[in-house]
Amino acid sequence: MKLSGVMLLMIFYCELFVYRITAQASGRPSVVNIGALLSFSTNVGKVAKLAIKAAVDDVNSDPTTLGGTKLKLQMQDCNHSGFLALAEALHLMEGQTVAIIGPQDAVTSHVVSHVANELQVPLLSFSATDPTLSSLQFPYFVRTTQSDQYQMAAIAEIVDHYGWREVIAIYVDDDHGRNGIAALGDTLAAKRCRISFKAPLSVEATEDEITDLLVKVALTESRIIVVHTHYNRGPVVFHVAQYLGMLGTGYVWIATSWLSTALDTNSPFPSDVMDDIQGVLTLRTYTPDSVLKRKFISRWRNLTDAKTPNGYIGLNAYGFYAYDTVWLLARAINSFFKQGGNLSFSKDSRLSDIQGHLRLDSLRIFNGGNLLRDSILQANMTGTAGPARFNSHGDLINPAYEIINVIGTGYRRIGYWSNYSGLSVVRPETLYSKPPNRSSSNQRLYSVIWPGQTTQKPRGWVFPNNGRHLRIGVPNRVSFREFVSVKGSEMTSGFCIDVFTAAINLLPYAVPYKLIPFGDGHNNPSCTELVRLITAGVYDAAVGDIAIITNRTKMADFTQPYIESGLVVVAPVRKLDSNAWAFLSPFTPMMWGVTAIFFLAVGAVVWILEHRLNDEFRGPPKRQVVTIFWFSFSTMFFAHKEKTVSALGRLVLIIWLFVVLIINSSYTASLTSILTVQKLSSPIKGIDSLRSSNYPIGYQVNSFARNYLVDELNIDESRLVPLNSPEEYAKALKDGPHKGGVAAVVDDRAYAELFLSTRCEFSIVGQVFTKNGWGFVSIVSSFY
Repeated sequence: MKLSGVMLLMIFYCELFVYRITAQASGRPSVVNIGALLSFSTNVGKVAKLAIKAAVDDVNSDPTTLGGTKLKLQMQDCNHSGFLALAEALHLMEGQTVAIIGPQDAVTSHVVSHVANELQVPLLSFSATDPTLSSLQFPYFVRTTQSDQYQMAAIAEIVDHYGWREVIAIYVDDDHGRNGIAALGDTLAAKRCRISFKAPLSVEATEDEITDLLVKVALTESRIIVVHTHYNRGPVVFHVAQYLGMLGTGYVWIATSWLSTALDTNSPFPSDVMDDIQGVLTLRTYTPDSVLKRKFISRWRNLTDAKTPNGYIGLNAYGFYAYDTVWLLARAINSFFKQGGNLSFSKDSRLSDIQGHLRLDSLRIFNGGNLLRDSILQANMTGTAGPARFNSHGDLINPAYEIINVIGTGYRRIGYWSNYSGLSVVRPETLYSKPPNRSSSNQRLYSVIWPGQTTQKPRGWVFPNNGRHLRIGVPNRVSFREFVSVKGSEMTSGFCIDVFTAAINLLPYAVPYKLIPFGDGHNNPSCTELVRLITAGVYDAAVGDIAIITNRTKMADFTQPYIESGLVVVAPVRKLDSNAWAFLSPFTPMMWGVTAIFFLAVGAVVWILEHRLNDEFRGPPKRQVVTIFWFSFSTMFFAHKEKTVSALGRLVLIIWLFVVLIINSSYTASLTSILTVQKLSSPIKGIDSLRSSNYPIGYQVNSFARNYLVDELNIDESRLVPLNSPEEYAKALKDGPHKGGVAAVVDDRAYAELFLSTRCEFSIVGQVFTKNGWGFVSIVSSFY
């Protein structure tokens, strides 16, 4: 055993010696300086510190990775400060550092990226998710994790999946928060959704400041709240929300990946903290299962137990990315050397001109920065977090997230989101081999236990307490109040109001409104004037029995008709009762006479054609006359017994029997109709007969019917009689044109049918002679 151990040790040193000789022969240095800028006290920083050290040790222990060259790591604590990050970055670059792992967050990344641009030193950040860092402004910034652009796309698809349309964004007011929420707004807009209220928090917001902000949030209409903060403020937000009763039924809280990172790192959470986040949804960067991942997880406890004073630290997704970033950099450095790159630095002439005690002239430009950056972006490896390859925009391929529902003492995964196929309950890597399917039917998530311990999907909005109410005018009618009825200044009811309320309740967002009566309560108001007041800004919209006619549509916008209507003529009718002689009614006297003459004529013709050949048509004159009459009338019932033998006689008989069949059928149908259907009669047959007469015509006060009769039909205005109620309709129609009344009333069909529902002595005569409907009115801009 000792001999085999000595031999293995000798083989290792021999290989190491060979790689060093090879490295010296190829011009490779023995050591490459790299740096790391972290915030050691944060959830991400604590995990990343251990993961980076472990990765550097693994790289250095494998001489095949860098061909005998070692990585020399210098790690600095920025403590979440952009100023300290800048100072530490300058300190690292004084030591001829070729690349920096980090910065950890967006604020420090924005600051340090300017230094990296000047000195051409690549920055590899495994946790700065700000989408704007991918811009052309920062060519030396390489993101080795997923951008918040994709996380916000996942949230937008969740919102759209559940049919919500407005969200509230609570975010920390720094580069990370502002730019992430800007990306959320863009992705929501693509789904025809929007951020209705933005609630920024300062980085060091106190509990009182958070309380004041959440009180404003509670007064708004949306109940879909997205929290995009850092872990130091996030739990406080939920604690205050719990205190204010904002984690009950009806609310939806979606936290970005900061919450899942905290759950992974600090699990188990204290019970009081878990109580504050029950029912919350959060996202976790998805890392596919692999052998490398399982091996790293299995050795993680040994790493934390040996190197942390406070015991075990949970492994979060950023730990995988931090570990892979070191390997990615090592492979890129190896490729850099293979392409002839060398570690050379040159002075920056612009820094040499700066006088002072900062010693900026000691900083050097990394001459191989461009080549090393390109080697990083061209990397193709598989790490603990999955494939590490970059697309043309500098983002990692196949972005995906787990969607987590916090419940009880832990959490449960309800599905996945991937940029390839959207929402699903299947692991993303299983879908990459299939064609992408983003249809709504294919977007699935498991059931969610929402805040308030309910599985019923929240509506997502309530009527706000501080929002501007739409001023909606309602006609204060004095007649036909079944359609619109105003009681006092607040109470409104009727069919039109019920339709409006039902439509409002179907909307996926709140529309606060106030119904305001229009009219003096003594006469029916003019709906045309009501529409005009909308254009004047007095009202935002109008609801009621408002007919859609041409001159009104020129002033405002109407909804689709909810009642099909039009003008009709209502007139008195007289009932025609049946009597003992009703069987004669199907034919007129002339028709009866013509029919009798035809019967006799046919009998005579058949006799003329048959009496020479047919014995049945012979005999004494009296018998022949009787035969003619009998044969004629017996054909009416197809009961004739006399045979016809001549060809012409048979032809005449066939034609006559067909005519008899028609006469019988017509008579039977007419008589049946007379005996079963009530017959009404009126001297007015429709709008044409009314127009051609000189009779007075009634119309509803302030109805558009008056203008139509005068302007379109050219009826003299002196013939028109204004009527204000159904009672006036009935009295005027009963009196008639000869006793100071009217011959007919022209009104909208809906009013006419309601009027006739209790008055059988009147009826609609003729056809509907206009085609219009009722709709609600608004100016589109009033709702925005």
